[in-house]
Amino acid sequence: MKVGEKAGLKGRELGARLTGIKTPVGGIDWQPPQEEQSRAREVLTYLAEQRALWDPYDVSIGSFVTQSIVDLRGRLRSEIEDLRTGSVLREGLTVMHAACRRFLEENQSPRSGYGPPYEAQLHSTLGELRALCGIHIARIACAYDLEVEARLTGILPPESD
Repeated sequence: MKVGEKAGLKGRELGARLTGIKTPVGGIDWQPPQEEQSRAREVLTYLAEQRALWDPYDVSIGSFVTQSIVDLRGRLRSEIEDLRTGSVLREGLTVMHAACRRFLEENQSPRSGYGPPYEAQLHSTLGELRALCGIHIARIACAYDLEVEARLTGILPPESD
C-alpha cells in the first residue's frame, strides 16, 4: 500500500478488534453528532501525519521524536478543550494526551541522552504510546465510522484469530 492510501479499514469494521473496550456503537441506527464526526476526521488526518506514531523505530531520532510528541500533546490539548464531556472523541484524545505526557516524563530523566540505553528507553516508551494511541484511534474510527489511513494500521489493535 502506498503512503497516504486508505487502509481499507473503515470505522465499524474496527469494532471487532476492540475486544473488552466499550464502544458507543449501540446499533446500526446510531449516528454520531455531525460536528464531532467532522472533528474526529480532522484529528485522524492530523494523527496520520505524525511520523512519531508510525515511522520505523530504526530511523527514529530521539530529539525529533520528542519534539513531535511535544507538538502532538499541544494539539491534543487544544482539541480537547471544547469537546463535550463524555464524548468518545474527548475520551480518546484525553488518553492520548496523557500518554504523550508520560512519554515526555519518561524521556526527560538524567539517563536520557544518546546511545543504546537511551534508544532502548525511547523505543520502549514510544511503543507504549503507539499502542495506546492505536487503541483510541480504532475506537474513534469505529464510533464515528471513519477510515484510518494506511500508515496508522501498524499501531491499530491486531485482528483476533
